Amino acid sequence: MKRYLFFSLIGLFVTAFLQNPARKLAAASLNNDPRVTRVMDVLRDTVADANEEQVRITEIAAPPFHEATRAAYLKQLLSGAGLQTEMDSTGNVIGEFPGKSQDIVLITAHLDTVFPAGTDVHVKKQGGRMLAPGISDNGTGLAALVMVARAFREAKIKTNYTILFVADVGEEGEGNLRGIRALVDRYRQNLKYVIALDGAATEYVTTAAVASRRIEITISGPGGHSWSDFGTPNPIHALGRGISRFVSSHVPEFPRSSFNIGLIEGGSSVNSIPTRAAMKIDLRSESEAELGKLEGILRESVRAGVDAELQASRDRGIVGSNLLDLKVAVLGVRPAGELAENSPLLAALLAADGQLGNRSRHERSSTDANIPLSLGIPAISLGAGGHSGGAHTTEEWFDPQGRELGLQRVALTLLGVAGLEP
Repeated sequence: MKRYLFFSLIGLFVTAFLQNPARKLAAASLNNDPRVTRVMDVLRDTVADANEEQVRITEIAAPPFHEATRAAYLKQLLSGAGLQTEMDSTGNVIGEFPGKSQDIVLITAHLDTVFPAGTDVHVKKQGGRMLAPGISDNGTGLAALVMVARAFREAKIKTNYTILFVADVGEEGEGNLRGIRALVDRYRQNLKYVIALDGAATEYVTTAAVASRRIEITISGPGGHSWSDFGTPNPIHALGRGISRFVSSHVPEFPRSSFNIGLIEGGSSVNSIPTRAAMKIDLRSESEAELGKLEGILRESVRAGVDAELQASRDRGIVGSNLLDLKVAVLGVRPAGELAENSPLLAALLAADGQLGNRSRHERSSTDANIPLSLGIPAISLGAGGHSGGAHTTEEWFDPQGRELGLQRVALTLLGVAGLEP
């Protein structure tokens, strides 16, 4: 074990040593170019415009599977930034910034929010903060996408690689990353790097993808009257028994894993035995193998809950065909993956952090970067600047103070991998 740790440390040292000259060279090249200086100035001087655009974007509702209205607005904005734009059959908005090469760097921010139709998305201001569902996740990323594209046009940037500025669909909830999946399928032959803009944070960068599965459990039964049919198998009771077993199961600290029962539904009235009960569960793990085990425990727990409810019904003298039907459906699968330590994309990000005096740690998360990372395509997910809290709640907030750091960090990282044409 000690020998393994020794050689691991040596490997990390050598990687860092080899990366450092390349990082310094790339940073120096960008630092000395007046066009890059102009980009930095524009992003600093247009923070107020970014804030206003973020409010307008946020106030266009984009529930899961209903992103079209917001997509149309982003298409207008990216066209206004001088990009050749289109909306693909999946609903993604794609703005092309042509480069010298057909090789592609894709920078994307997701259009959708977790909030259902009818949620009040009007932005309120409180002190220096903006408050609204989705204001940071992902109003911040979408506003940054537009502002960086505008700054590149203003500075007359020309790149070696073609850049695709994309507002994609299906990142949240049951969207199953359908937007980024379609993009990777379409451009995979020439796709060199992917940068996902998600939220505000600049103190970390997501370089590893957490694997996840979204599962729906449905239990159906005959139903009946709460008094005259007492003892008939109750789908909600069966679901409750299964939940009790599952949430009591052991989850390892390493590899880190988690579960969340985020939605339960069923029944029609307080004095009716329901004919149906259902729940949706989010399972996550750093390990695909551990994720498989967790799903197995879930399935066994729910099956045991159904069996226990049927036994209780028999104990109360109910016999015959009053059975419960259990169905398990996988709603979405997000694969795992990890960025190589010697990736030029990571070197570009670290060079940008160095130039801006920013320090960031590496994190694992579940984002649009999951799909390219799982296929060996270098990808990261970045926050776009400012500060935020209350994500995925109606109390979500965003503070734009310092957002220019995030905008400049995104631009420098993007230019670091796309390359400047002389």
